[in-house]
Amino acid sequence: MKIRFATSNPYKVSEGNVVGAGFGIEYVQLKEPYPEIRDEDVSRVAEEGARFVFDRINKPVIVEDTGLFIEALNGFPGSFSAFVFGKLGNNGILKLLGEVENRKAEFISAVGYCNQEGVRVFKGSVKGLIADRKKGMGGFGYDPIFIPAGQKKTFAEDPGMKERISHRNKAFQRFSEWIVSI
Repeated sequence: MKIRFATSNPYKVSEGNVVGAGFGIEYVQLKEPYPEIRDEDVSRVAEEGARFVFDRINKPVIVEDTGLFIEALNGFPGSFSAFVFGKLGNNGILKLLGEVENRKAEFISAVGYCNQEGVRVFKGSVKGLIADRKKGMGGFGYDPIFIPAGQKKTFAEDPGMKERISHRNKAFQRFSEWIVSI
């Protein structure tokens, strides 16, 4: 089964395909641009993105949105994570946190699927901490500064661990289980 995945990020497609392989699903990158609504909920961003792309191509499609929610920063950057990463990067986030002791954070991912029947959203999350400095060379985005709960390494230090336990993995697991059941 092939499923269109509207994204400009090939790493997200790769992560989806790690999960999809276990379900006989191949996620195929579709470079179809869509406006990202401004909303604090990644589910709404994924839902509206999937609806927009479906309306343009009239074929079933998924859109995925992720946010990094940092407790000490009142959930910032949240659903604006990609924009903030482009402006501040990991160094900027680390500078904002400075010597703050509370480094709790949560990654939340939402996969929005749209077909002729409407939109469904599947979420996944992983709690953890923001490291005091960048560590590791794997992954992308905030991976060098995010240490999942119960782990000692960042996602960038252990990409295999990220494949197994990430927020995106969980969202794709939920979506994949559902899509093969219908």
